[in-house]
Amino acid sequence: MTEGIDRQLPSPAPAVVPETEPFWAATAEGRLLLPRCAACATVIWYPKGICPECGSLDIGWVEASGEGEVYTFTVSRRGEGAYLDAGPFVLAYVELDEGPRVMTNIVGCSPESVRIGLRVRAVFDDTGQGSALVRFAPVER
Repeated sequence: MTEGIDRQLPSPAPAVVPETEPFWAATAEGRLLLPRCAACATVIWYPKGICPECGSLDIGWVEASGEGEVYTFTVSRRGEGAYLDAGPFVLAYVELDEGPRVMTNIVGCSPESVRIGLRVRAVFDDTGQGSALVRFAPVER
């Protein structure tokens, strides 16, 4: 891999709890599954069993497109923990086409090429523990 482009970021396994298990199981299959409130149709991020908009407990799951755009970002040159030697890497909020904003990494490009409004698509980095981390790469146009 080229320095600064496609550098493999660490993929630590997440803590999986019953409320998030469908999400993490889908990531292992390369799918982005999101909770949606049956009462008000709000798409929820981060997965939880109660709607933050209306308080309903009637939450289902929908497959998302996996596409969105960079809402904001920063380039981290020093990390900590599993990311200690990973810099530079991009930490961003991606606004999904379905509505929610997700904190994630932008991969598949140099940090200098990332910009607000950049169209991105979900990619999945296997954790080796039955789940994958959702990151985003620029959409080829």
